[in-house]
Amino acid sequence: MLKVGLTGGIGAGKSEVSRLLVACGAVLIDADRIAREVVAPGTPGLASVVEAFGEEILTADGSLDRPRLGAIVFADPEKLAVLNSIVHPLVSARSRELEEAAAEDSVVLHDVPLLTENGLAPLYDLVIVVDAAPETQLDRLVRLRGMTEEDARARMAAQATREQRREIADIVIDNDVPLEQLEQRVRDVWAELVRRSRMPRPPTE
Repeated sequence: MLKVGLTGGIGAGKSEVSRLLVACGAVLIDADRIAREVVAPGTPGLASVVEAFGEEILTADGSLDRPRLGAIVFADPEKLAVLNSIVHPLVSARSRELEEAAAEDSVVLHDVPLLTENGLAPLYDLVIVVDAAPETQLDRLVRLRGMTEEDARARMAAQATREQRREIADIVIDNDVPLEQLEQRVRDVWAELVRRSRMPRPPTE
């Protein structure tokens, strides 16, 4: 099993790269999707979030109001840290369960938005960073996701810098390119991942 960490700044196009790698054959463990599952209605995770932030972060049907919570935590590093301390351990535990269920010869792709910020690079055999210029990220967030420029900039500022992400990268995928070029780059990366997955591994202690 080859354990691959995939990360990138918000709006860099990490989800598209993830989709392309899955189409090639990767087994995906999506931290964002798991993060939603662990705070679904009725879960201990949601109860902990409500205890920390109050019932105003719930919608009328009792589910998490993500835009409201996001506006609170991305404007306040201390509150963001509180949220992360609740959600991240739950996400990590569920990710381990899914990884253990994958076939032994799999390339397991961990899609982790905050991989850099949380110092998680050592958990993986290698790290792929999807990179885009900040102006590209901002344009995508405003034009494609409908964020205000202020909200988009706040979310970008709450993450690691472009330089910090590139420092931990074993492979960088440039996503300031047309889709055809991105697809070819991902195919090349997949070939490298398959090659590495077949290399003899050092014995574990």
